[in-house]
Amino acid sequence: MTQMTDLLNPAPPPAARNPRTAARSRHPYRTALSTARARTGLVLVGVVVLAGLLAPLLAGHGPTDQSGQSLAGPGTPGHLLGTDDLGRDLLSRVLYGIRTDLGIITVAVPAGAVLGCLLALAAAAHPVADTVVQRVFDLLLAFPGLILALAVTAILGPGRTPVVLVIALAEVPVFGRLLRGGVLVQREREYVTAARVGGGSGSRVLVRHILPNAADPLVVQIAVSLTVAVFIEGAMSFLGVGVRPPQPTLGAVLSQSMPYLAQAPHFAAGPLITVTALVLGLSLIAEALNREIRR
Repeated sequence: MTQMTDLLNPAPPPAARNPRTAARSRHPYRTALSTARARTGLVLVGVVVLAGLLAPLLAGHGPTDQSGQSLAGPGTPGHLLGTDDLGRDLLSRVLYGIRTDLGIITVAVPAGAVLGCLLALAAAAHPVADTVVQRVFDLLLAFPGLILALAVTAILGPGRTPVVLVIALAEVPVFGRLLRGGVLVQREREYVTAARVGGGSGSRVLVRHILPNAADPLVVQIAVSLTVAVFIEGAMSFLGVGVRPPQPTLGAVLSQSMPYLAQAPHFAAGPLITVTALVLGLSLIAEALNREIRR
């Protein structure tokens, strides 16, 4: 009887007895994003995103407009970052490349996350479904990213849609396994037992109690997956199996600069600096979130 009373009326957690800790536990994301590390990341990502969104205003030329000056250096009149091998303005190519990359990763990562989480919830509902979903995750993880990219491109051809599909498929098992593991851990906690004893149905306990406590790692994983998606898109464009030219992407601009590194190193500087800033910013945000959630 005493055990039943303890379950129905659990002792308040330590955080409830410490106002500062309680406030931090109620707003872990706000606390994490207020750290110097996260603010630095937000500034880096914000600058890159803003530059991409304002590309039509900041770029003095269209991304495919050609001039008579090929491989012009930085500071050339009318071309702040210079031009590429075809005389196209590098600033415009980089800015519009940011727009393309952001459009791809902000669709692909959420799509992979949603599909992976839905499969994980299906696995949590029934043992047979769990076995099937686990085999699906194993199958997706069995393909290296490059092989998966080449296979999808061979079927669909190069373009934006295959890139989105490759990134989404790569993220499905990542989010699915993460949520499934979180659900399995939370199922054994005392508060779940108390909710069940109190008359909560399986679906109600899952939605109201288990999922909110299992979701924190998913938030961190979104930032990590956005970083990975930048690399995947860049690698596919670099290998020529990504977005079709002449539409610019950061990976495509970098790939086009390779034959001219010795002659015109500025050609590669723009996309390299942009990718570095974006990846570093996302990594700092992910690390700050992870540190706060683990406290």
